[in-house]
Amino acid sequence: MSNDMHCDLAIIGGGLAGGLAALALAALRPDLSLLLVERGDAPGGNHIWSFFDGDVAAQDRWLVEPLIAHRWPQGHAVIFPGYRRDLPTPYNSVTSVAFAVHLRSVLGDRLLTGVDVAALAPDRVTLADGRSIRAQAVLDARGLGDLSALHCGWQKFVGHALRCDASHGVERPVIMDASVEQLDGYRFVYLLPWDDHTIFVEDTYYSDTPDLDGAALDDRIAAYAAARGWRAHSVHREQGVLPVVHGGDFDLYWAASDPVARAGVRAGLFQPMTGYSLPDAVRFALWLARQPLDGLPAATRAHARAHWRQGGYYRMLGKMLFGAAPPPERWRIFSRFYGLDPALIQRFYAGRSTLADRIRILCGKPPVPIRSAMRTLLNPPG
Repeated sequence: MSNDMHCDLAIIGGGLAGGLAALALAALRPDLSLLLVERGDAPGGNHIWSFFDGDVAAQDRWLVEPLIAHRWPQGHAVIFPGYRRDLPTPYNSVTSVAFAVHLRSVLGDRLLTGVDVAALAPDRVTLADGRSIRAQAVLDARGLGDLSALHCGWQKFVGHALRCDASHGVERPVIMDASVEQLDGYRFVYLLPWDDHTIFVEDTYYSDTPDLDGAALDDRIAAYAAARGWRAHSVHREQGVLPVVHGGDFDLYWAASDPVARAGVRAGLFQPMTGYSLPDAVRFALWLARQPLDGLPAATRAHARAHWRQGGYYRMLGKMLFGAAPPPERWRIFSRFYGLDPALIQRFYAGRSTLADRIRILCGKPPVPIRSAMRTLLNPPG
C-alpha cells in the first residue's frame, strides 16, 4: 500500500490533449487533485502544433496563449502550380519546448515523467515499476489506439528547422507549397519562418500508406533548401504519421464496453480530413472541466461519438481524395479548395463548416471525375 498514489483524476499521456486537459483543470477546478503521467522525459514529445486564429474561440484563447512560441499576424500563403495566394488569417505555432516549460511551471509535482504504464482501469493505474495510482477517474490520452476498425489514408512528414547563413526571405508561413514534384500521393512543402535566418521546412504527403522513408525526405528538404538558395544547417528535426480517417466503425474503435475514459486522438477527436487536433483538444479540455468525474467514461465516449457523427462530411471528402483522385492529381483538389472564400477555409480547418460551406466545396467543376467520385462513395476504399 505504501507504493500507492492517490488523486481525483489521473490523466495518462502528456501530449497535446492530455496536457491541455491538465492545464484547463488546474485553472478551472483547483479543488481537484490530478496527476498527469507521461512516459517520455518531457511532456509534448518532439512536435510543433500550429493553428489559425479562428480555430480557437476568443474566450478560450487563454488556454493556449502561454504556449505560443511563434505568431504571424500578417497571415499565411499557399502555392500551387500556376498561382500563389496570400490569406489574411493570422497563424500561430506551439512548440513542444514551450508546451513542456509551461506544463512544468503550472503542474509542478502533479506532472510525472519517465513513467511507463502497465495497465489502466476506471479507478486505478498500474505502473510498470509496480507502483499504483488510485483515482476517482482515469483519462486515457495516450495517442493513437488500434486503428484496425477505421479506414485511413495518411499524412506523413519530416520537418527540419534550418538556420540560414543569410536571410531566407520568407515573410509569412506557407501552409502548402505544392509547386514541388508530386511523389507518393499529394506532396507539398510547409514553411514557418521563425526569424529572419531560421525557417522550419516540412516535406509532407497525403499518401495511401503509412510507411515513411525519413532519410529520403531529409534529402528532399536539403534539395528544396538548395533550390531556394539557402545555405543552412539543421537545428531541429521531427517526423510523424497522422491518420486521415475516411471511414470505419466508431463502435469497434471504441467499444461501449470499454470502461476507461479517453481523450484526444485516442478518442478520435481530430478533424478527419486533415488529422488536425488542436482545436478539438482545446474544446475537449474546456468541456472536461465542466464534467463530474462520476460517469466520465460514458460521458467522454458520448462526446467522441457525437464528434464522429459530425465528421461524416469530412470523411466523405477523404474518400474522394484517396479513392477518386489519382495520386499525381490530388493537388488539384486542394488547389481548387484554396480558391474559395478565406472564411470558409478557416471554418473547414476548425471543423466548423456550415451547410452553405459544404455545398460550396462540392459545387462547380469537380477536380476529380464524377464517375470516379461516385464509385468511391458507393464503394469506399478499405
